[in-house]
Amino acid sequence: MDRFVQPVPPPDDPYTGDPLLRSWLERTLGATGHAAAKSRLTALAADVSGPLRAAHADAEAHPPTLVQFDPWGARVDRVDTSAGWQAQRAAAARHAVVALPYLPEARGAWGAAARTVQHALLHMYGPESATFSCPVAMADGAAALLSHPDVDRPARDEWLPRLISTDPDVAVTSGQWMTESAGGSDLSRSSTVATERDGEWRLSGEKWFCSAVDSAIAVALARPADAGPGSRVLAPFLVPRYQEGVRVHRLKDKLGTRALPTAEVGLRDAYAIPLGDPHEPGLVRAMTLVVVTRVHNAAAAAGGMRRGLAYARAFASARRVAGGVLADSPLHRATLGTLAVDAAGAFALAAHAFALLGRVEVGADPDAAAELRIVAPLAKLATGRLAVSSASEYVEAFGGAGYVEDTGVPRLLRDAQVLPIWEGTTNVLSLDVLRATAREDAAKPLLSRLDAAVDVARGFSPSLADALAVTTAALREQAAEIVADPGAAGVVAGARGFALRMAYALAAALLFEHAGWGDEQGEAAARLWTRRWLRRDDIAVDAHHELDSLA
Repeated sequence: MDRFVQPVPPPDDPYTGDPLLRSWLERTLGATGHAAAKSRLTALAADVSGPLRAAHADAEAHPPTLVQFDPWGARVDRVDTSAGWQAQRAAAARHAVVALPYLPEARGAWGAAARTVQHALLHMYGPESATFSCPVAMADGAAALLSHPDVDRPARDEWLPRLISTDPDVAVTSGQWMTESAGGSDLSRSSTVATERDGEWRLSGEKWFCSAVDSAIAVALARPADAGPGSRVLAPFLVPRYQEGVRVHRLKDKLGTRALPTAEVGLRDAYAIPLGDPHEPGLVRAMTLVVVTRVHNAAAAAGGMRRGLAYARAFASARRVAGGVLADSPLHRATLGTLAVDAAGAFALAAHAFALLGRVEVGADPDAAAELRIVAPLAKLATGRLAVSSASEYVEAFGGAGYVEDTGVPRLLRDAQVLPIWEGTTNVLSLDVLRATAREDAAKPLLSRLDAAVDVARGFSPSLADALAVTTAALREQAAEIVADPGAAGVVAGARGFALRMAYALAAALLFEHAGWGDEQGEAAARLWTRRWLRRDDIAVDAHHELDSLA
């Protein structure tokens, strides 16, 4: 008797097989703008479906190693990475995944919407990049920080062109060295000290979680020697990675993102370049980087959810159960349809955050800046949690094969778990939303967007418009309570619930906005998302019927 081998067809092309991505680009870029982006998008999609998928597998199979000493005992602290990791590095540069929003020709073609095109690239590139999307995010954040007008021109001229180069032989990435073992997200406890001697700055301290430690540079937070306590006085510095003052103690043994070299680093009088005046409070300046990496985190979450859905659907089309194809099972279709709704909401949140970022960078739009202040943490926290729950479902969708490492499926869950942690856990970000609401009235522009979406939703479903209106009213009342007494125990305890409800309502509004443009998939996603996350309905039956229009 022949041994049965389950065929597993490849998923759809990540560009042509993603109707929501294409319709979103058509709406936000216009037909001409979308047409101008198609060659770039199709080229990356072809690479993702072929050589980059193979590079991803190679990088996962050959994780990085640390070589601390050469054969003669000299300290070298070299991180060796696989050929697959290097292929991902080259592809990120070649496809301008970091560079695009900084290129004059891209800004000329799309203006502020160059960030929208970049998001489309990240949406396709990230899920099978072996998490090279992480150094991509930090390189983008470093480039945004170097573009800040307060940064000295010599530092900008030396490193910005390399961060945004599309030549793989020139392009570099950046790490991000902020957290320390004593404080973690509590940056006020940072003990790395910056000292100025003979016109140069030197850093000494210990950094506990340094991702992409093979990058050419890193942005590190340090406390100038003459500064006081607290976090506001911390200043960002650019640290060239390969120097005697940088010691790599060990690589982290992590749950996921195993191809990504993450380390504990010791700084011993390490040469550093201040990014702005270190004698002025610098944490606000460093938030330029943090906002960029947070929206990248949302893009990684949404992209991974979409790719997991594509793999699960491809498998279901070939797997036979109970005398039929799994893809025809109403129950399995309902499961996949519900996952497709969640993927659509996550995509809308990430895409909107990138659109706002572009408007801030090109045109200094104050309304976009006010909205981005709260959308960046909201998009990051909501998509991170959705990514983990969705990844668990995708693993389960493959049955026993989903639990076997060499299928590659378990990686979906292992890698997803970093998304609610990196750049702030759900609770940390919820408190950030609380602060923004209390100190900056940051909820105001978002509530206005929700009000406008209620009118759009009423054209599709009066009952769902009412659900959005009720949620908006409750959020407005809660925001007023936060402004009145942000330190109240009840207000703080309810911060997570407030932030998640705000994010779910925003996703509903964005999907209804897209539906109002005339997209049928957007309409189905808007209706089912609102029922699932605002009314808390069981959407299984309708998700079964709507699967093909959703995905």
